Amino acid sequence: MKKITLKLKQAALLCVFLVGSASYSQDLVLGFEAGESGGVNGGPFGNGPAPVVEAGTGTNTTQVLKIVGNPAGEPWQGINLNLTSPVNLTTTKTMTMDVFSASAVTFLVKVTGGVGGPAIVAASASHPGGSTWQTISFTFNTPLDGQPAPANGIYNGFVIHTYWAPGATGFFNPTVPTPARTFYVDNLRGPLGTPPVDPAPTVAAPPQPARAPQNVRSIFSNAYTNVATLGYAGDDNSYNTSWCPATTTLVTIAGDQTNKVTGLGCEGVAFQAGRFDATAFTHFHIDFWTASPTANKSFNVKFSNWNNGTQEANAIEFSINNANFLTTPNPGNWYSIDIPLSTFTAINGANRNDLVQFVITSDLGTVYYDNLYLHNTQVLSANEFVKNSVRMYPNPAKEILNIASENTIESIEIYNTLGQRVHEQHSGNDVVNISNLAKGVYILTATSGNQTIRKQFIKE
Repeated sequence: MKKITLKLKQAALLCVFLVGSASYSQDLVLGFEAGESGGVNGGPFGNGPAPVVEAGTGTNTTQVLKIVGNPAGEPWQGINLNLTSPVNLTTTKTMTMDVFSASAVTFLVKVTGGVGGPAIVAASASHPGGSTWQTISFTFNTPLDGQPAPANGIYNGFVIHTYWAPGATGFFNPTVPTPARTFYVDNLRGPLGTPPVDPAPTVAAPPQPARAPQNVRSIFSNAYTNVATLGYAGDDNSYNTSWCPATTTLVTIAGDQTNKVTGLGCEGVAFQAGRFDATAFTHFHIDFWTASPTANKSFNVKFSNWNNGTQEANAIEFSINNANFLTTPNPGNWYSIDIPLSTFTAINGANRNDLVQFVITSDLGTVYYDNLYLHNTQVLSANEFVKNSVRMYPNPAKEILNIASENTIESIEIYNTLGQRVHEQHSGNDVVNISNLAKGVYILTATSGNQTIRKQFIKE
């Protein structure tokens, strides 16, 4: 009897060892220790509380991520995460994560930033409760929440939606409940992937015509004054809002500042500090670059109008695709898009008296964009442009920038690539001392007469 008991114990230990080995056979792609370079990307979305990194409990006392649900928030609430290392779901579609929860929970997870396959893929994950740490697995092979499947490619982002319902296909059909809940996650694992070579433009976006300030409202362009200084975090004044999973970063292409968007999907731009009445403007313009073939794909743009309120009242949108603007040039070149606003589709009305947000949705993968603005087609004549032009030299510069204009320079501001103002002067002085600036790329804004010019320079 003792021999039989001993053999049973040995068999049980062997099973535990095998299960443990299987759970940790994949590579760690995200943890929450101080040395990790991944982690939370921006604030929560859907009115969910901000997650907190804190010491764990029970069998895991390392740093873990605490996620709390908000029953009064949206059912799709959650957080965006950057993976420390990319995950390769080309062959294996399954990942694992350590989860601790007192009660049984089911939640939705997504991989984002996909290259080589769908940009975003979703999976359902569940923990049985019991106040224990368990390694749970989830497989990205089912279309959930409107996302395609299966996963296939390299992914560098991850989303945790705090809620989901067993058997659900979307957040509203069937209804996903939002009970009070708290759970903890750690040690996200999957097959390690090497980031693929990321194609990028080698030439800058096309130059823009000279337009008087009253004839253009720019959201992102070095050619015109933008309606507000936007950063790359937050939800009020940002090119990279948290309520869309894509990630926007500022890059320089052939000396020109350009926005790079990875993980489309969806990306939102918010400019509450520069919300404006666009009733008098007639056209929308954007230049964007993609390495992806455009057949059967689209690049959708939308403006959100708040009608002087605190949320969207109506919107206008347009789907840019091969039926209209994407037939030429071939992928790998800049598309220069100019669309009459009268051809946009109205959503709950066509008013544009108070534009506050701009949204891109696309399945083209990584895109680069520049010169995002509205205008009324009027451009300055050659004589007007010469009279009002502002020149800056030398560039690059080490200590002194000289500003030349036919009109008096009324004010000068300098911003770094994070959108932070690092220098300001309001005298008529046309000499700017930049000796105290760190080396790098900056934007100088000079106001002269009725014109404001934004120019990029390099501090050596």
